Amino acid sequence: MNPALTLATARRILLQLRHDPRTVAMLIVVPSLLMVLLRFVFNSEAVFSRVAPALLGVFPFLIMFLITSITTLRERTTATLERLMTLPIGRMDLLFGYALAFGSIAIVQVGVAAGVSLAWLGLDIAGSIAMLLLIAVLDALLGMALGLFVSAFARTEFQAVQFMPLFVLPQILLCGLFVPRGEMGWLLNWLSNVMPLSYAVEALTRVTTSGTVDATLIRNLIIVGVCALAALVLGAATLRRRTP
Repeated sequence: MNPALTLATARRILLQLRHDPRTVAMLIVVPSLLMVLLRFVFNSEAVFSRVAPALLGVFPFLIMFLITSITTLRERTTATLERLMTLPIGRMDLLFGYALAFGSIAIVQVGVAAGVSLAWLGLDIAGSIAMLLLIAVLDALLGMALGLFVSAFARTEFQAVQFMPLFVLPQILLCGLFVPRGEMGWLLNWLSNVMPLSYAVEALTRVTTSGTVDATLIRNLIIVGVCALAALVLGAATLRRRTP
């Protein structure tokens, strides 16, 4: 992998997003607006502090998956990726360039949402704020990586959106956000154990209730990071020229 080519790809993506203010607004502002809405729906700082940390990971995961899959698909269908692949640039350079660009946005996205929640909405956590931000950013990167991966299997933007019920919604339903994973039936519990979002939500919950960085928290972080990296590698494997 060539770092210069990776940085050039990331710069190109960021310049394109700069000319699309609606997408930038959705990426940066929408998670914060959802957190504000959630705070006033519960109308209780105690309940909000119990639920909000997990959603600080779920909302960026969902939005990054949606935006990344559609953006990457647009470049595939307009033959932009094919033209780039005629140049001396590797698949991993392209994919990690995308990851770097969207990852930078994810950091800003999570930072703004967490800042609003902590400074204005009364979010109270027992653990480290830095650890909370790290987990939430990893979660956003996971959504981004999955979005890059599934874009290879869609032919239209509508088809890309249709992957949400398959790749995103089951993870949200089974991650322990609504019902503790231990109280689920054995099949649902097994499915939950193989879905990376479950480990992100568990890590965020631990940060909320405890200031201790234990082995379980480290394991959860590693699992989420490895899954994001694996999705990027699989996404690189799907990059191929479709025209002779």
